[in-house]
Amino acid sequence: MSDRPIRVVVADDQQVVREGLVALLGLLPDVEVTGDAANGAEAVQLVAEGNVDVVLMDLRMPVLDGIQATARLTAEYPEVPVLVLTTYADDESIAKALRAGARGYLTKDAGRTEIGAALRATAAGQSTFDPEVSHRLVAGLDPAPVPARDGLTARETEVLRLIAQGLSNPEIAALLFIGEATVKTHINNTFAKIGARHRAEAVRYAYRHGLAEA
Repeated sequence: MSDRPIRVVVADDQQVVREGLVALLGLLPDVEVTGDAANGAEAVQLVAEGNVDVVLMDLRMPVLDGIQATARLTAEYPEVPVLVLTTYADDESIAKALRAGARGYLTKDAGRTEIGAALRATAAGQSTFDPEVSHRLVAGLDPAPVPARDGLTARETEVLRLIAQGLSNPEIAALLFIGEATVKTHINNTFAKIGARHRAEAVRYAYRHGLAEA
């Protein structure tokens, strides 16, 4: 990211919540709210108009809900990540959001500091999960780790471990003393081998195969 503020679109169908989030994010010096939407369709339209780095997305909305909107954004604007902020932390909601392509998942118990940190991480290409969501992700895995397969090389496995730790591409490059382009190549190869579409799925794979600590 550059030195400019992270440009955020807030999508929530409850006006009082939406306006509260806009006001709250306005207190963060490195965040700029460039639009707000009352439903998923409006969020997609705002992203189509540009000037967006991250979408802060509610799930239960009319016209086009957050799951459908996330899926559309992931397919049409993959460079604009979606961070879910919702009341719901049930297994079905989490699974649907991650399958749709959400890069992170917070509940509305999160405070300004947590939301700000999650937005920064999401904009930097990392995945962020509410502690309860992380617990549910891990609890839903097999009780015993499954040995990693899928033909991963030692370096690809190492990169996958670092992704699961929440490191960004520049941080991985610095730690392994390789270039960012090389990191991207390793990530692309790893994702192709394990069938992951984004970092959230890669993190889940890492936990399931014992490559990360719960």
